Amino acid sequence: MRKKQFKTESKKMLDMMINSIYTHKEIFLRELISNASDAIDKRAYLALTEPEKGLDRSKYRIKIERDAENRTITIIDNGIGMTAEELEKNLGTIARSGSLDFKQNNEKTDDIDIIGQFGVGFYSAFMVADKISVETLSANSDTAYRWESAGADGYTVEECDYDTIGSRITMHLKDDAENENYSEFLEDYTITRLVKKYSDYIRYPIVADMKTQVKKEGSEDEYVDAVEERTLNSMTPIWHRSKSEVTDEEYNAFYTEKFYDFEPPAKVIRFQSEGTVSFEALLFIPKHPPFDYYTKGYEKGLTMYSGGVMIMEKCSDLLPDYFSFVKGVIDSEDFTLNISRETLQHDRQLKVIAKAIEKKIKSELEKMLKNEREAYEHFYEHFGVQLKYGMYSDYGTHKDVLQDLLLFKSSFENKFVTLKEYVERMSDEQKSIYYACGTSVSACEALPQTGAVRSKGYEVLYLCEDVDEFSLKTLMNYKGKSFCNVCADELDIATDEEKEKIKEKNEQKKDLLDFMKERIGEVEAVRFSATLGDHPVCLSTEGEISTEMEKVLSQMPGGDQSVKAKTVLEINESHPVAKALETAFESDRDKAGEYADVLYGMARLICGLAVENPAELCEKVVGLIK
Repeated sequence: MRKKQFKTESKKMLDMMINSIYTHKEIFLRELISNASDAIDKRAYLALTEPEKGLDRSKYRIKIERDAENRTITIIDNGIGMTAEELEKNLGTIARSGSLDFKQNNEKTDDIDIIGQFGVGFYSAFMVADKISVETLSANSDTAYRWESAGADGYTVEECDYDTIGSRITMHLKDDAENENYSEFLEDYTITRLVKKYSDYIRYPIVADMKTQVKKEGSEDEYVDAVEERTLNSMTPIWHRSKSEVTDEEYNAFYTEKFYDFEPPAKVIRFQSEGTVSFEALLFIPKHPPFDYYTKGYEKGLTMYSGGVMIMEKCSDLLPDYFSFVKGVIDSEDFTLNISRETLQHDRQLKVIAKAIEKKIKSELEKMLKNEREAYEHFYEHFGVQLKYGMYSDYGTHKDVLQDLLLFKSSFENKFVTLKEYVERMSDEQKSIYYACGTSVSACEALPQTGAVRSKGYEVLYLCEDVDEFSLKTLMNYKGKSFCNVCADELDIATDEEKEKIKEKNEQKKDLLDFMKERIGEVEAVRFSATLGDHPVCLSTEGEISTEMEKVLSQMPGGDQSVKAKTVLEINESHPVAKALETAFESDRDKAGEYADVLYGMARLICGLAVENPAELCEKVVGLIK
């Protein structure tokens, strides 16, 4: 029997197949099962016009056999089979697809999912096998043939005794090497895992003999080893079933099993889209983040399916970073896949799908916020930071998508509020949306300026996360209302009378204020204020950098320590400390200097900034008390 050569530059092509096209060697099982499914589809199509050549639909199946002793894996299907000529065309020519030919030559294939189109999937088996044989009997022939090859050197085709319509592909596994374990493909667990991962939704049963234990005959508690045939795939995806037929329990079970969560999801999102790219989506919003969510090691992405075959486990391009917590699957027959069927060829398709997904997620979160407030607040406590980073990232490109999903604790009943709710409660004379920054709600409430703003009847948002103020700065305004940090020098809540009175006071006491500014050295100015209530002192800021932003920027890895807020020391003109300062300045400049140091240190501590020398500040306080 003469060995034939592949009809390409076979050594180069086959080497590329084995080493370059596929990312993981386990893909071979997906490819061979997909080929088997295509073969069954072709036989089912043939039976539409020639019923005697087909089977009852319930009889079609794909079987996986393993022989550990001889190190072989066998894939058996009862599909259409191949003639000698088809063996030559489809297996003797690398990169020729019989499935693609079938698809192009037959128009009425709506009910048949032909998966293969490149003609290279079969050769992926050479990633794990050093010899492959194919025994096949075509539904259109009375003679069976065996195709056999040990790789790039060529192949043989001869008649054989195989009496069942369909094909049997037998792979002889390579010997295990130092870094390669081919024997794992003989194990029950590995075969089950790979079928569930890649081929769970192939429409025909995929069966295999699996080891089990059964009760020994005549015994109640003694078990013996046995083998039973099991169906490894579920065949029908949950997202292909009618919505009315799928229960919440089934969605929850699918989610917890597929995405390894121990809790049901907070929200299930299922929808279809038709247009340039038609697809089905089943998405889940988790109740809590996975342990690695806020680490560099976390991988976002949705699982992509095409024709019941898993193409890509985590397609990151389908989700924006601010919705990276979403889990789920996307299924489409319209995907234009690359040669390895591990990703799409066209970015345009991804962009269309990603845009539709983003829009749907936003819509569902808005519904959740409106109709399931408690559930949304629970979700937001875990994932709100991610939404706020989305506001801040990419120079605010996504602010219109996210601004109405944000929540902040507020002085209004000390609960979460949206920006929309805040603005709807604003009085006509209120000019700005006021906010205070701190490490906690209590720290925000303790700021003198917070009390001053609240005393005027204005609501204050409490920003307690590092990213909060950055996200509002990016937003700049909401429905025409600007944002104002209560600690900013632009805070304008005094009456005209109060403004005039304090202006005169600052002019009269200019020498004292200049003395204090020079003594402290780190402030832009020192001035008296009429809006501090019972508080003696506070720090306000000038410009875009607040004291809270200074802290955040300085604490970042590689943070710029030179970024400083321009601070102003404000002294309550009606507090006894103001009178004490004035008296000391007139009679004892050294004591006035001590007062300035202590007041500045107190102001820094109140707004959460560090004091350079706490021990020295403590000594000065003790000295003044004495």
